[in-house]
Amino acid sequence: MKPKTLILRTAGVNCDQETAHAFELAGATAEFLHVNQLLQRPEAMADYQILAVPGGFSYGDDIAAGRIFANQIRHHLSDAFAAFIEAQKPIIGICNGFQVLVKTDLLPGRIAGRAGQSCTLAHNDCGRFVDRWIHLAGKSRKCIWTAGVERLELPIAHGEGKFVPADEAVRTELWSNDQVALVYTRPDGAPASGQLPDNPNGSTDDIAGVCDASGLVFGLMPHPERFVDAIQHPAWGRRGKTGVGEGLAIFQNAVRHVSQAVGAGV
Repeated sequence: MKPKTLILRTAGVNCDQETAHAFELAGATAEFLHVNQLLQRPEAMADYQILAVPGGFSYGDDIAAGRIFANQIRHHLSDAFAAFIEAQKPIIGICNGFQVLVKTDLLPGRIAGRAGQSCTLAHNDCGRFVDRWIHLAGKSRKCIWTAGVERLELPIAHGEGKFVPADEAVRTELWSNDQVALVYTRPDGAPASGQLPDNPNGSTDDIAGVCDASGLVFGLMPHPERFVDAIQHPAWGRRGKTGVGEGLAIFQNAVRHVSQAVGAGV
């Protein structure tokens, strides 16, 4: 049976279709649900095995990117999300979805003795929106989404992507807890060392994605759903490659986890 993926939508989300397509290619089904529908019936989350908060500009990024969407989850859906994770069901937030999750208590979760928000995604150091391809390296053995991922090339498109921990204690525990899932690198895999263009936003320690302590909740600024077919890469013709894109592995990992650890589906 195929796992069911919930694609959570609201005003301004615009990567929901691509995200659904990625999960379907990975072997899941995908259904869309507006957050207002979920607010009316939070127990509906139990019908799904995977949850995705896709990219876009939820509520026009008013106040700060992802803040309003995050407040809806934090104040009204926290119990439903906690039950989802307790059932070993994975959650992903991509770009704006990552911004949403870090502004709740879901990412990176309780860390360094802190509950609630302990990190943020600030304005890019360059002071502008950046839309380009970047290189990444997998770092976490804990994150179920990046299992077996060593190197990736993915597109980015964001203006507030600079990952910043609240303090040194949070930064240190992210590494010691194995919660740093992805980092920006140079094309040859060497560290980006905070330098443009390889680190496109100035993120602390070149961090591009993190997971929670369980490894089930994962957020990243790059867009894996935009590279699930080799021909989506701008140099696919010169490379002469066809087949799947590098981003598909992230979605396949979630489907594999659900099949092994959760079961159920449609």
